[in-house]
Amino acid sequence: MLLPRFRCFGEGGNASAQNTNMKTIALSFLALFLCIASLSATPDEEIGALLKYVSNLEGATFTRNGTTHTAREAADHMRMKWQKQKKKIRSAENFIDLCGSRSYLSGKRYTIKLKRETEQFSDDVLKAELKKIRSKAKQ
Repeated sequence: MLLPRFRCFGEGGNASAQNTNMKTIALSFLALFLCIASLSATPDEEIGALLKYVSNLEGATFTRNGTTHTAREAADHMRMKWQKQKKKIRSAENFIDLCGSRSYLSGKRYTIKLKRETEQFSDDVLKAELKKIRSKAKQ
């Protein structure tokens, strides 16, 4: 059985045309990558969405080092921590771990008590919300 013979680089043919084809293919892959990358939210956008979510939690109580706070106070505190550590934070998960999960001074975990629900660790609530944010972005 005869199989078709494909030319490899350096086997005759027009080297200039081959280079042009390779450049076209490379640029096509780059364009595809950039399109896919633009579909996902940036870490700053995801963090902004998490802060908005926290700020808008009506009737929620946040506990930090034994002291309760409103949702807006909690969001303001997380935002302040984010601004101070912005260079360390590369993802929404980093934000949750460094700014939304525990006290830097005492190491105690933050908690959230949502309306008519039991108290939960704030990082668990934020991670669940991040999944919702990402699933909405894919739609």
